Amino acid sequence: MPEKKIVGMIELISILDLELYDLDAKVDTGADSNALHCDDIHIDENNFVHFTLLDEVHESYHGKRIVMPLHKVKRVKSSNGEVQERASVRVTVEFFKKRYKTVISLANRSDMKYPMLIGRKFLANKFLVDVSKEYLSKQLLRKKE
Repeated sequence: MPEKKIVGMIELISILDLELYDLDAKVDTGADSNALHCDDIHIDENNFVHFTLLDEVHESYHGKRIVMPLHKVKRVKSSNGEVQERASVRVTVEFFKKRYKTVISLANRSDMKYPMLIGRKFLANKFLVDVSKEYLSKQLLRKKE
């Protein structure tokens, strides 16, 4: 069994399909799945999801309108206990210099400090979380330079 990588509570992740690079993400073992902040989310009659990556607070956001195939719609309980139906998309991410295919649900996280949430399903069997650390991925970037 390969050794699990230790990650901190806040890390950098790049969502290659969305051209979002070095996005601040909160690693949340209490969350089942990944979530990404976006606006103006809607699903068309052909099962494509449309959304905008626009946020003045998060500098990585480029304001583009994105159209992607819908992965699925599922009911998710948010951090405040409210149950919402959320669209999700399948994307390729880069995390700790490796690429992974994963599913990300789309949500308005404008009231949250971090635009991305990394959940248990993504972390399972690959990563261990050290809650006393942050940005361990930046150390890897510095070693590369």
